[in-house]
Amino acid sequence: MATNNSAPLASFIDLLLDAVCAVDIEGRFVFVSAACERVFGYTADELIGRRMIELVHPDDRERTLQAAREIMGGVPKPNFENRYLRKDGRVAHILWSARWSEVDQLRIAVARDITERKLAESKQAALYAISEAAHATEDLLGLFKRVHRIIGEWLPALNFALALYDERSDSLSFPYHVDDCESSPERPGTLIGRFCAQVLHHGQSLLLAPSCPLSRDLWNEFAVIQGPRCWLGVPLNSQKGTIGVLMVKSAPGAQGYGEAELELLQYVSAQLAAAIERAQLHARLHYMAEYDQLTHLPNRELLRERLRSALARARRDSGRMALLYVDLDKFKEVNDTCGHAVGDMLLQAVANRLKGCVRETDTVARMGGDEFVVLLESVQHSDDAQQVAEKIRHALNEPLRLDGHWLNILPSIGIGLYPEHGLEEKQLFKYADEAMYAVKRERKSRSSA
Repeated sequence: MATNNSAPLASFIDLLLDAVCAVDIEGRFVFVSAACERVFGYTADELIGRRMIELVHPDDRERTLQAAREIMGGVPKPNFENRYLRKDGRVAHILWSARWSEVDQLRIAVARDITERKLAESKQAALYAISEAAHATEDLLGLFKRVHRIIGEWLPALNFALALYDERSDSLSFPYHVDDCESSPERPGTLIGRFCAQVLHHGQSLLLAPSCPLSRDLWNEFAVIQGPRCWLGVPLNSQKGTIGVLMVKSAPGAQGYGEAELELLQYVSAQLAAAIERAQLHARLHYMAEYDQLTHLPNRELLRERLRSALARARRDSGRMALLYVDLDKFKEVNDTCGHAVGDMLLQAVANRLKGCVRETDTVARMGGDEFVVLLESVQHSDDAQQVAEKIRHALNEPLRLDGHWLNILPSIGIGLYPEHGLEEKQLFKYADEAMYAVKRERKSRSSA
């Protein structure tokens, strides 16, 4: 076929969009149409005499050689797909239709470049995978890692960061970031922090590249420090506003970003924003179920949970523990004379002072109203609980100035010890509660005597 003098046929073949080629029994090109240069990047002179398998992607070579053997054995291959490496190094996805010509002793094939279709299908599958993961996962860190990996298949994303904005502290945190220059983007003055702050401030996507005149000055400044890189950031927009930033940064000299990359990142950011907002809502609901909203102390249910765990450890290790029931005397008078707002501030102040009297391993909980419970784990002696109770009395007796009011707090504290006063949860609660009321009655009888 390479020596065929049929000029009209050759001219017709050269006009085809698909590439036509013929390969001899040794696997070398003996004829290629003009379209081969468009598909593979090589001229006809560069291909003639070259072994076909040298152009095939290394991962597809064994499969391609097996298909070639089957074709030479008389089995046509109408829809065979494999990947080739173009002259510029890019991967080309090829759909082949090939058969063996016994007369010519040649494999004759027509190749169609389906790279764009394969990439579109693969991109759609990747985006679906991100969407599915974003809606199903409860592990945000795992989701961020997976998104980084998928995005890295479509654009230069060696450097990838996700920043979240805390409105109360007006600050950015970075729950996930990979960067070859800045390992701690939270620190003041980092380029990642500055870049994400810019995106957050304007609420719009930002592309830093030499081809973008609007951001040329900032790109020049960043390029002096980290080299000529492209930066692309998009805001994470939720129903309550912008909650963060998703950004990628290319390596020096790597392919830059454009509209296609921006569109991809905007889609991904929408999925991530929804997943983050859902996770934050779940965390808030979980927090509300376990913590008192006024004092932010563990509530009754969480205290019981921790008490059950503490009892199990004490039984296993033959240890000791204690419950301190704390009630504020004359709290109702504070509400009646100073108002409920001052009463709420008083409860918050008491919560902070109680936490300052115990170890991190202990638990201070609010039972409701003006009643608190302190769970002391790993108590060595019964006197230890009494010493903590005295420390609490001293701390709470310190005068408080709240909203222009000077207040003195007088607590009544009852102590229940394990195992002396009970082996079960209800027994300890009952003993500590009754001990607290006994202290309150004794104080009332002394004051009226």
